[in-house]
Amino acid sequence: MTDKQRLYLFDTTLRDGQQTPGIDFSLEDKIAISEMLDRFGIDYVEGGYPGANPTDTAFFAQKRTTRSAFVAFGMTKRAGVSASNDPGLAELLRSQSDAVCFVAKSWDYHVRLALGCSNEENLAAISASVEAAREAGKEAMVDCEHFFDGYKANPDYALACARAAYEAGSRWVVLCDTNGGTQPGEIRDIVAAVVASGIPGSHLGIHAHDDTGQAVANSLAAVDAGVRQVQGTLNGIGERCGNANLVTLLPTLMLKPAYADRFETGISEETLQDISRLSHAFDELLNRAPEPQAPYVGASAFATKAGIHASAILKEPQTYEHVPPGAVGNTRRVMVSDQGGKSNFIAELKRRGIAVEKSDPRLDTLISLVKEREAQGYAYEGADASFELLARRTLGRVPEFFKVESFRCMVERRFDAVGNLKTVSEAVVRVTVDGEVRLSVAEGHGPVNALDIALRKDLGKYQDEIADLALADYKVRILNGGTEAITRVLIESHDATGARWWTVGVSDNIIDASFQALMDSIIFKLVRNREEGGRAAAE
Repeated sequence: MTDKQRLYLFDTTLRDGQQTPGIDFSLEDKIAISEMLDRFGIDYVEGGYPGANPTDTAFFAQKRTTRSAFVAFGMTKRAGVSASNDPGLAELLRSQSDAVCFVAKSWDYHVRLALGCSNEENLAAISASVEAAREAGKEAMVDCEHFFDGYKANPDYALACARAAYEAGSRWVVLCDTNGGTQPGEIRDIVAAVVASGIPGSHLGIHAHDDTGQAVANSLAAVDAGVRQVQGTLNGIGERCGNANLVTLLPTLMLKPAYADRFETGISEETLQDISRLSHAFDELLNRAPEPQAPYVGASAFATKAGIHASAILKEPQTYEHVPPGAVGNTRRVMVSDQGGKSNFIAELKRRGIAVEKSDPRLDTLISLVKEREAQGYAYEGADASFELLARRTLGRVPEFFKVESFRCMVERRFDAVGNLKTVSEAVVRVTVDGEVRLSVAEGHGPVNALDIALRKDLGKYQDEIADLALADYKVRILNGGTEAITRVLIESHDATGARWWTVGVSDNIIDASFQALMDSIIFKLVRNREEGGRAAAE
């Protein structure tokens, strides 16, 4: 038996998260994301606003979850219209949802300004909407919009709105920091006041926005004060500065004794180990690179650069790791750079399955080589794959899968047949594979894209191996001034396994720097395939 109190997780990625600038989920996107959240075990998945647009209406035409409660979002009934005659409410009740989350004004200023009705009419609309949802067999909950601002302006009325929802039978009364400006201390005090007014914490939720960078802190403050439902989004997406990040909140609730000793969620420790994959898979669906410094799940979340820190981590990981990386499906990274000592290099090589003794003179050669190349502009701390290839070449060998004999890039700006001005990029690459010379020509969106296509167009027996290789990101940085400046190119690549790796090239010619990074990307993929194949055979 456990005496821990249950916390419920409510995901609003598909509704509030869709307010993010540049994000517009298709029906297929919504289905895929709801499945991801359902598999992970989130308690409530809010899918959108049926009736507001064709995508959301189609999405709610059938139930999209099996484990999670499927939630439809919408307005309370309009003032002056009965619940049975309100078309918006009817759409919510017809949807194939398990629950309905109503948004209700709880700031008297907004009731007057936005709804144009009396305070009493707003309270009646809240009660009638909750009752209608319950009569339709759906779990009812109410988002009290602008609750904290409303409470500070008129506490009696804000509390009256919350009580109207609770007394009508709402399972959850969710207190929303809609403007995202409330501070954690204010959140704690106001939630405590709501509990003291007679609404138990077991029926209260928190919905925080991140406009002061404190949405996670505000959510935790609300939990401390009594709420038992926490709302947020995957990776913290949302309008303006975003919503509370569930990917940060969940590990904190499960791994930090201040919460883990008092509360439990519907997520198991085993499932939590999949949270990094969930976060990265969501970013992949959005076609954006994961945030490297994201708490818990970022590539740098457990990365150490300074030599003294790396040495301490090897002796006792807890010195610089607040939780075990594996608990959230992440890994420790001891980064190599011109600031790193032998401990950094040995730890990073060991992680990559490369054994080397501290006394091995080749290790000193590798360290000197890294420091020399970083002085030239290379950045191996952000290019793990290029570092591994450099290490393997220094400590052993990397097969010569193919040899690029030459390449040429051309950019031509001309008028086409109908008089439109066009810029055309073409690349020619001459490659030798198994003694056979192959010539590939490709056009692309710019010379680097053309070079990438041409280089990967015909690698003979290796072609199938790199078919799933794709470039995820391309970054250029000028390291000094002038048109003859030294240029650093960082390329992020990924493949069908979900693996990601970073490569670097440096030159006073941007095309040459890009080519170095492209070559390392392909060669690393081929080396990794053989390493994984060898491990599979051994198993």
